[in-house]
Amino acid sequence: MRLLLVEDDNHVAAALSAVLKRHGFDVTHARSGEEALQALVPEGPGFGVVLLDLGLPDQDGYEVCGKIRKRTATPVIMVTARADVRSRIHGLNLGADDYVVKPYDTGELLARIHAVSRRTVPGEVAAAGENELLLGPVHIELPTRRVTVDGTVVQLTRKEFDLLALLAQRPGVVFRREQIISEVWRTSWEGTGRTLEVHVASLRAKLRMPALIETVRGVGYRLVAPA
Repeated sequence: MRLLLVEDDNHVAAALSAVLKRHGFDVTHARSGEEALQALVPEGPGFGVVLLDLGLPDQDGYEVCGKIRKRTATPVIMVTARADVRSRIHGLNLGADDYVVKPYDTGELLARIHAVSRRTVPGEVAAAGENELLLGPVHIELPTRRVTVDGTVVQLTRKEFDLLALLAQRPGVVFRREQIISEVWRTSWEGTGRTLEVHVASLRAKLRMPALIETVRGVGYRLVAPA
């Protein structure tokens, strides 16, 4: 897998690149936001994952993440010392696929790289038609609001279907609780109590796939496409 490492500290980049190369990654090192954006031009080589440090010399890392997301769907993992929840939420809202806090365990970082790359492998989620989605054994028909698992119809309530359809249209992407409540219930988060959690639990039970919807602690939920 080709990997773009965006890190201004040459010593850190060299050590991390050595580890990544030992695990089979083809690493390209960008020392600034501008170098990273130049490497991600459409006619460029293409990357499986971008590791983005937020402390860059020329541009704010969050700003770079937003620019990357506008030009490519390549998964972005933010790597930073900013551990507060607000920073993590901000990064995910800008389009980051994951967020790793320094100091980190190398094994964990490698696992996260493989996880985000699996979410974007072509064929994991395929369009069965203009208004249909396939997620492994799960078949979602948007116009008829019909859901089947391995060919068996699953009866969902209106809100359960709306929640599943929202997550399924962007598998692997983290949706904030507030965003889900706004789009599915057309209201604000305040006063909804445990409504969202109850619907997520109900979906997991009805689909008999508890791992399909992953809880991202302190942020929200994402759909993990079955292999």
